Amino acid sequence: MARDDGVVAEGLVKRLGDREVLRGVSLELGPGVTGLLGPNGAGKSTLLRVLATVLDPDAGRLRLLGIEPVSDDARLRVRRRLGYLPQEPGLHPGFTAAAYLDYVAIHREHHDRRARQAEVARVLAAVDLAGEAAVRVRRLSGGMRRRLALAQALVGDPALLLLDEPATGLDPEQVRRVHDLVAGLGEDRCVVLSSHDPVAAGTLCHLLVVLAEGRVVSAGPPAELAALADGRVWLAELRDPGALAAWRVPEGGHRHVGTPPSGSDPVPPTVQDGYLLLLRGSRAGPAGPG
Repeated sequence: MARDDGVVAEGLVKRLGDREVLRGVSLELGPGVTGLLGPNGAGKSTLLRVLATVLDPDAGRLRLLGIEPVSDDARLRVRRRLGYLPQEPGLHPGFTAAAYLDYVAIHREHHDRRARQAEVARVLAAVDLAGEAAVRVRRLSGGMRRRLALAQALVGDPALLLLDEPATGLDPEQVRRVHDLVAGLGEDRCVVLSSHDPVAAGTLCHLLVVLAEGRVVSAGPPAELAALADGRVWLAELRDPGALAAWRVPEGGHRHVGTPPSGSDPVPPTVQDGYLLLLRGSRAGPAGPG
């Protein structure tokens, strides 16, 4: 566990009530953008909460930025260098956008008022909310509130950034801008984000980690995930009931993932194809991309 620029996890186990949500998760993540993919209930948000030191693992070892967060002092040292966007960020509706970020910055030990104001202006500009600095949170649109939640994670220019579905509720242009921001941040630090969209994650992330039922079932670059479906994707006019996954495509007909029938011509696979094949390989019957 020597890495000091990201995350090293060995055999992480986390139980919530009587359910084992993480089951021996091991990862080593450095600078760059890592995407966590998986269906609902796979453990993505729980894993991010453990990495954010919100939850302690029940078993296994964890090292964040070279620090094992096993004591209050160690957790504090990690949190000073960590930014976290949870699923439910708990914004204060009566604050203005700038006042909320100022409040966050104070709690992150930014004591110099002038420097703190400059930092608030910086992160508002980063998420395209400079013009809404004086607007109260309750009057912001859902997409603006999500971008404000992202801004609070950026306060202090953290070395480790953990983002739970950062593009939720954003329109396509906002998604593009947020992805461009995240990609730039990943050039010199470790960024980990969860997503339900393998297509978007495949274009943004240099590494994709797929979770299923609390376990890592795949970890590698997007091309490696797509290659899992090499020779196992085909097009046909009618839906094939024997395919593991099938859905109608805009051009007409259906795209299938599974074992091609005799006489079919395989088409180049995508990240989504590999993801579906990986998750549904043990299931019977057709399904769509979900």
